[in-house]
Amino acid sequence: MARAILGFALIMGILTGAGAPAARSTHNASSYFVTPSRNILCLWSADFDARPRTFLRCQIGTGLNPRPKRPPGCDTDWGFGLTLLNVGRAEVLCAGDTIWRRWKPVLTYGTTWRKRGFTCRSAFVGLTCRNTDGHGFFLSRERWRRL
Repeated sequence: MARAILGFALIMGILTGAGAPAARSTHNASSYFVTPSRNILCLWSADFDARPRTFLRCQIGTGLNPRPKRPPGCDTDWGFGLTLLNVGRAEVLCAGDTIWRRWKPVLTYGTTWRKRGFTCRSAFVGLTCRNTDGHGFFLSRERWRRL
């Protein structure tokens, strides 16, 4: 009888997947905002699959001014935005895609956006964003700089 119960339990375990590794859950999140001039659009994104990683990507329709020199290895669009990880310095975006979308929430002048360690402050003179390290950037039609 014990052998029959053990055999039944083994078969049920195989049929229900007991003992098999659980499927990895995929959990991604994102959030957008645009400045009132509609010239700067930002995407915050988180990828929690392997390890928590969050980043902020801001694109400017008029391009960075002045446009930085294209680095070796960047064979796609260059100088139209900046990226910022949750830690570390901002980098000029080298990407062959765009996050440009219409009708995103507007970050009105004088307003601060906050999400998981990132802050962005919208002002008439431009957009200032920082990460948890305090690194970041200032971005406007007239100029940009790393902070």
